[in-house]
Amino acid sequence: MRPPKSLRSFALAAFLMFGAGLPGLHPSMAQSTSLALYALTEIKGGQGGHFVVDATINSQRISAMVDTGASVVALSYEDAERVGLHPRTLDFTVPVATANGTTNAARAKLAKVEIDSVRVDDVDALVLPHGALNGTLLGMSFLSRLTSFKAENGTLTLKN
Repeated sequence: MRPPKSLRSFALAAFLMFGAGLPGLHPSMAQSTSLALYALTEIKGGQGGHFVVDATINSQRISAMVDTGASVVALSYEDAERVGLHPRTLDFTVPVATANGTTNAARAKLAKVEIDSVRVDDVDALVLPHGALNGTLLGMSFLSRLTSFKAENGTLTLKN
């Protein structure tokens, strides 16, 4: 015995309604709908116009200065220890020029760098020898991986 036509129509309508939300059932629908999510944070400039942030590097909170003049993220020896890079085991063979003169740094890779909701994974960094740098600089190896960054009216905006 065949179900009544109205019941068949209801079953077909229910299938189409629920099926429309199932992944893979209508790939053309999924492809035509795009959703872009951005993380954005704004940082007010401090004394002298410097942008100092509480960054999270490899899940550890570190105070850092955003520095567009630095090619890479540069960590002090002490901050490198805090984020688990074990600087005593690193090879300090990369010549770098600092405000205090030239020295050799060690290459490192940071699993993640976060400022508020803005996050970048696998960031190139340099670790400086003990006493060569006070604090950490967030340079272009982090900033260039963002969607955008701009300083305007004493506020630095980071977007990813």
